[in-house]
Amino acid sequence: MAEFDTIAKHLIHTYPRDFARFALQHDDIEVLDVIDTEQPTVEAHRTDSLIRVRIDGQEALIHHEFQTTDSSPPMSQRMAGYIGRGIEQHGLPVYSNVIYLRPDAGRTDPGHYLQERHGYRVLVQYKVIRLIELDGQRILDEGHSGLLPFAPLMQRPAGVDAEAWLRQCFHRAQEVPMDETVKANYLADLAILSGLVYRLETVMTIVSEATMYESSVVQYFTEKALKQGIEQGIEQGIEQGIEQGGRERAIEDLLDVLEIRFGFAASDPLAARLGAIDDMQHLKQLHRAAIQMPSLDAFRHLLDAAE
Repeated sequence: MAEFDTIAKHLIHTYPRDFARFALQHDDIEVLDVIDTEQPTVEAHRTDSLIRVRIDGQEALIHHEFQTTDSSPPMSQRMAGYIGRGIEQHGLPVYSNVIYLRPDAGRTDPGHYLQERHGYRVLVQYKVIRLIELDGQRILDEGHSGLLPFAPLMQRPAGVDAEAWLRQCFHRAQEVPMDETVKANYLADLAILSGLVYRLETVMTIVSEATMYESSVVQYFTEKALKQGIEQGIEQGIEQGIEQGGRERAIEDLLDVLEIRFGFAASDPLAARLGAIDDMQHLKQLHRAAIQMPSLDAFRHLLDAAE
């Protein structure tokens, strides 16, 4: 998620008016500032972006939170905290939005936090925006530069297959007037975001056609392809080890995944815990989790919960 957060925040900082108008569907918006979102609490909380605007003569904040998957703790709980802290710190109305990037994310997000207990009622509302439900062609036609890199994640026109739609998005983005160095990174952002829903090979093919070999996107996708190949090889290895009853091999391959993904050291106390596991099925489950977990801490929490 880190690279997608970075891209989204960069685009908002570069094109804040596009995102403000997109969220509120309102043209008469004056952008005043994009606020540093490190919120000064005992434990630092960082929202994805806060744009300070003037709407109909009054100041307000527009908050965007980007999600690739459903959240734990629930998004409604997190948003209640973000909105409350934003109001407390800035003393302004907050228009808050969660933008779900992947097609399967956000389906159950209610768009509000509600507490009704013992005569106390707390209601905090926010807008849920699932990109897959938006008309991607409209975004291409309107040509707002900040939103174009997200178009491949949106609903494509009827009768247009996925690869053709991605080509259209790249072509439209290439038409945006900007310095060539900036353009290369802009197209790289579009390509990396596209990787959330398109196969790596498809994105790489279109990237090469767009003559982007000198941009950062090629390095990103080359490294990603290499990493996938390594992880797939390890996956096959642990499957073979389990089939052959090789507990030691299974543990070794699990540690390899942790080292490749998170720089895991053999001296970490976690290695001894994993080495004591006898259940082959559990090792298999942990191996799959190691490939999918976003961080080493998340893997530790999963292991703690399972014990």
